[in-house]
Amino acid sequence: METTSSTPSSVTPPWDVFPQKMLDSIDIAVLVLYFVFVLAVGLWSMWKTQRSTVKGYFLAGGQMVWWPVGASLFASNVGSGHFIGLAGSGAASGIAATAYEWNGMFCVLVLAWLFLPIYIAAGVTTMPEYLQKRFGGKRIQMFLAILYLFIYIFTKISVDMYAGALFIQQALHWDLYIAVVGLLAITAIYTVAGGLAAVIYTDALQTLIMLIGAVTLMVFSFVEVGGLEGLQTKYFDAIPSTRKENSSCGLPREDAFHIFRDPVNSDLPWPGVLVGMTIPSLWYWCTDQVIVQRSLAAKNLSHAKGGSLMTSYLKILPLFMMVMPGMISRILFPDLVACADAEICRKICGNPSGCSDIAYPKLVIELLPVGLRGLMMSVMIAALMSSLTSIFNSASTIFTMDLWKHFRPRCSEWELMIVGRVFVLLLTVVSILWIPLVQAGQGGQLFIYIQSISSYLQPPVAMVFILGCFWKRANEKGAFWGLVIGLLLGVIRLVLDFIYPEPQCGEPDLRPGVVKYMHYLYFSMVLAAISTLTVLVVSMLTEPPSEEMISRLTWFTRGDLPVKKDLAVSPSPDAAKGVCEAERPALQIDISIASENSSNDNKCTTNAKGNSKLMTTFLWLCGMERKQENAENVAPTKPEPLPVASLEEKPLVKHILNINLLLCVCAGIFLWAYFA
Repeated sequence: METTSSTPSSVTPPWDVFPQKMLDSIDIAVLVLYFVFVLAVGLWSMWKTQRSTVKGYFLAGGQMVWWPVGASLFASNVGSGHFIGLAGSGAASGIAATAYEWNGMFCVLVLAWLFLPIYIAAGVTTMPEYLQKRFGGKRIQMFLAILYLFIYIFTKISVDMYAGALFIQQALHWDLYIAVVGLLAITAIYTVAGGLAAVIYTDALQTLIMLIGAVTLMVFSFVEVGGLEGLQTKYFDAIPSTRKENSSCGLPREDAFHIFRDPVNSDLPWPGVLVGMTIPSLWYWCTDQVIVQRSLAAKNLSHAKGGSLMTSYLKILPLFMMVMPGMISRILFPDLVACADAEICRKICGNPSGCSDIAYPKLVIELLPVGLRGLMMSVMIAALMSSLTSIFNSASTIFTMDLWKHFRPRCSEWELMIVGRVFVLLLTVVSILWIPLVQAGQGGQLFIYIQSISSYLQPPVAMVFILGCFWKRANEKGAFWGLVIGLLLGVIRLVLDFIYPEPQCGEPDLRPGVVKYMHYLYFSMVLAAISTLTVLVVSMLTEPPSEEMISRLTWFTRGDLPVKKDLAVSPSPDAAKGVCEAERPALQIDISIASENSSNDNKCTTNAKGNSKLMTTFLWLCGMERKQENAENVAPTKPEPLPVASLEEKPLVKHILNINLLLCVCAGIFLWAYFA
């Protein structure tokens, strides 16, 4: 292998993975340009969109066309965790992790063709709100809202922060705190001020940058190993120089180029990949607030479908953009990326169980010429920022619309806007507080656990959504007990995983059988089955749901005519409570309350305006000042019409979309078959 000659120089005694290669001035210029661009797009979208109403802020006014929606779905999904994690698992075990990405190809299409029509007909903003309308009662909505916030803050934010930290700290040698606070400050500016529209437009820019950068690096790395053939032959020779003899530690897996692997002994068994992985994947693509919120922001169903198709096509790329470069990194730096000795690994990256996480940053720093390195740094930062802003925006939507409105049903629109923005700021602070924890668990297996958290907590939620959408008989008690029992079992397995961690390579496996032999993808299948059975049995034994909990809320009733009575409620203040809960139209918060409160708000604002220009600027930044000037005129407007039209599609557009759907599914099946 050619690389052996160069290894001794890179493996100096201190095992420094990234010897002080500071960025050149050109790279720094590229980074600065990137930040200027992002802020410019963020500010432009703030000027352009209406962000003074709840719908404008949380759903981008429902005015997005297909390409920003598609780009934003992709950017929200592909965080910095993807670059680090997918390249890392490519280096460690081959292409199997691609299955996660290619599973998403189909699930995002399921969202647009099956789930979205139901959500649009129901006129909801958040996913817990859908379940509240479908099943009635408040307990499921509260339960889910809290669970979603938990999953966001503990899994998503922390994984992205970890991956971003790895990059910033190790590859750039920047001070982590200053760098992260700076990044979060920039993201918070346009997330707080511009709402979902700003997030979607900046995501579109970030997607473009990610694609350009990642494809460039892919080309460089394939040239380095001599194309796909070179990769397939050299990968199996990428063995670290120091490893235990007579053991398989540090050897590349023989099934490295297969997605379908042995159903009993492998790291990703094929039945688990086909079924067990699809369930958390359906949760993520079809019921996760971050993803669904972007699709709901589309102008109409056709645009949402177009966005999903675009994302689905883009999801083909991660194998070539992230997984294979990770494998190439192992070929070029086997002693560092594929280290097999726990002591050496600890010296290299502080993680005794392996250093495959450094595969991607190492490639960026070593292979790319000046200028392009800056571009690639901005790609990593783009990935970090786009997924963080998406989580911020969606978490604040859930908190505002599900939790806050529950405790303060008579809240004005103005109050909801402020709460939503303050919550984003709170989340930024939480992310900064995550850093020390991330550093403590740095490398430690913490982040692999966090990924498995999702396959233990998501299946029950996914099954409740699927049954709620496609089975009219499902009722509140069934859904509630299905969730509770499923989540209890998931938490038990999670705790067992924490108590009995996976042994390192070459150590005996002393874990109890249920953890040792029950792969987490198989567990996800069992969990889904138990939750489904619970919902079925409890629903059949209790009374069926009432008519209004089915009308326009399931696949079979999505075309029902809307119930008229909800619209007449607005005028009387006493009915305020009823309206906030029985909102039918998408997000139309009771206007009478807004006007009641706005008179008080108006007094405050006039004083404030008299007092200072500062206040006016601040209000403009938050997109609130137009709201104030128009407060009196707003009161008498008619309620928004129900979202009936948005389900209609032009025949021609519909045919084009369906042909594309077929093409996309065929492409997906071909890729699965080819690499299986």
